[in-house]
Amino acid sequence: MKRLNLIAASFVFAVTFAASAFAQASGAPQSAPAGSGKIGLVNVAAFLDEKAGAGITKFKNAVASLDAEFKPVNDKLTNMAKDYQTRVDAYKKKQGATGVPVGDLTADATAIQDLEKNIKREQEDAKAKYERRYAQVVGPIYNDIMKAMNEFAKAKGYAVLLDGGRLEEAGILIGFDDKYDVTRDFIAFYNARPATGATAATAGAAPRQ
Repeated sequence: MKRLNLIAASFVFAVTFAASAFAQASGAPQSAPAGSGKIGLVNVAAFLDEKAGAGITKFKNAVASLDAEFKPVNDKLTNMAKDYQTRVDAYKKKQGATGVPVGDLTADATAIQDLEKNIKREQEDAKAKYERRYAQVVGPIYNDIMKAMNEFAKAKGYAVLLDGGRLEEAGILIGFDDKYDVTRDFIAFYNARPATGATAATAGAAPRQ
């Protein structure tokens, strides 16, 4: 993030962070009938599609619960960021004015630096707590999704399932037949599955910050 925008952006990263963490861990399930040779493409980012009837319901609900859980922290950091920006703007205005005592500028600069350090500490603490809760709330669902990917690959006869979205971003996938994009099929397959013990228990997990 940019220097000043680092603070202004504060802790607003819940969905993005969750999506990226999920995508980074996505691999290529390789359990499929021997010799089938079929390759399927799955857009992992679509698991968080917010449109009605789209995305993986359990995954979206888990991420939404974290958004709600960390909203007070997010709001606090957002307000701190606004205060920081206000102080910076006022300091710059004083710098351009005449007759402002050097001591006043020094005091203002020190206060801004102290606030910046405080915000960074708050951000780091919030990020650590979010990561811990992400592992508790979303981790079991992620593991279940990966397990389901292997089951889907075996059932549909795919030798390999690849994250098409990530391949496109990397410039590796530059063209393909849409019939090999099985994202919707997999999402429907997963959403139709009964809740496992792990994913059911996650829904009622108590916040542990």
